[in-house]
Amino acid sequence: MSEVKPVIGLEVHCQLTNLKTKLFCSCPADYRGKPPNTNICPVCIGEPGSLPVLNREALISALKVAIALRADISRFIYFSRKNYFYPDLPKNFQISQYDGAGGIPIARDGSLDIGDRVVRIRRIQLEEDPGRIVYEGTITSSTGLLIDYNRSGIALVEIVTEPDIGSPREARIFLERLRSLLEYIGVFDGGLEGAMRCDANISILGGGRVEVKNISSFHDVEKALSFELARQKQRMLRGLGVIRETRHWDSRRRITVSLRVKEEEQDYRYFPEPDLPPIIVTDALIEEARGAMPMLPYEKIDIYVSKYGLSRGLAELLVSSKALSELYDKIVECYGKPDRVASWVIGELLPLLDKLGVKIQDSKAKPEDIAYLLRCMDEGIVDKSVVQPILRSMVLEGSRPSVEAGYRLESRMEEVDVDRIIEEVVEMEKEAFHDAIRNPKALNYLVGLVVRRSGGRADPREVYKILSKKVKEYRRGGV
Repeated sequence: MSEVKPVIGLEVHCQLTNLKTKLFCSCPADYRGKPPNTNICPVCIGEPGSLPVLNREALISALKVAIALRADISRFIYFSRKNYFYPDLPKNFQISQYDGAGGIPIARDGSLDIGDRVVRIRRIQLEEDPGRIVYEGTITSSTGLLIDYNRSGIALVEIVTEPDIGSPREARIFLERLRSLLEYIGVFDGGLEGAMRCDANISILGGGRVEVKNISSFHDVEKALSFELARQKQRMLRGLGVIRETRHWDSRRRITVSLRVKEEEQDYRYFPEPDLPPIIVTDALIEEARGAMPMLPYEKIDIYVSKYGLSRGLAELLVSSKALSELYDKIVECYGKPDRVASWVIGELLPLLDKLGVKIQDSKAKPEDIAYLLRCMDEGIVDKSVVQPILRSMVLEGSRPSVEAGYRLESRMEEVDVDRIIEEVVEMEKEAFHDAIRNPKALNYLVGLVVRRSGGRADPREVYKILSKKVKEYRRGGV
């Protein structure tokens, strides 16, 4: 039983956070931080007589998602009512799209590459978000709950995969790749609380399919599925079987708890939304969406590999975040040498950001300043021993490396008696010094000896100036 492989499919709900208003009304889409139940109107809480009007920008954004996921876009779509009762759903139905019984979602048959596996996308649908329930304690121990309808009516896309995911870890990787893709096309901000939520379906051979609801982070998806996989294996070993049900992930106790027997599709009594007309998706509409899209991650990978000569693994790391890829592109534009920039960003910058707890988009270091720092390193103005302190100051304070480098180098010169070390080296290397009198290029050998003797603290350029002065003085008979 320990070798049993799970079958996993995901239903991912992603808010279209680029929109200014909700899906079917003019209420602001920026509901976070507002007092409860103040960002609402008759439409988004379903008062009798209110009529929904589709947000055109939401449709364009959903088409961008379909294009990015390489899905087949439906040319004729309509919305359906999904009927069920829950406290966060004031209308007792959700305006959604249904792929069945004649229903048509916005797109079908897409795919997303997660490395050595391609996960098929069954459908992409545009729908409204319900309200938000706040429990007093955990869902199982709470004696009451509070409901905030500010989120009700927010536009989201639901992305449903085929059961192609083979482990909890792959589920996490899929969500990370999906988040990166949606951020690239500018329809989604994964840093916002609750912007991406996931329902995960998991089963093992011989057991029923279990849906784990409302998982809100990548790591929780992996933990919830790992727990559920172990739970199902144990039940099968004990001969108890696994029933088809819906369970809730309790992130505090790190367990799943049973909510209800899993509904069948017919329980939702889908039927076409009578207050919204069908939508004809024209070529012009698709081209409008496509024309507003930037270069996608998998397109950038091809350029990084074929044009810049980077390894595929390094290219995938660089495009894993839109902010990281944009920073890399700007540094290369200022500095050139894409392979050097890639290695330095991955090996030096990212570890420092991680150590400081600073996100790439929050770093104050400017790409042109980073390019200047790299040139300073190339020219020997700054050596490796002071790069991290300089970079730290750039990231946290936005300081320019030209000023900071000068300060650091001056500080290093003050810490050592450079004149004494030069005298010692000249005394020990008299022949080399006399060679330098005849051939200035020979000074580089002496400079290297002085820098090494100082433990790397002496500035090579400053040492060269002092030695050059001594050579000139000797020529004039001063030594």
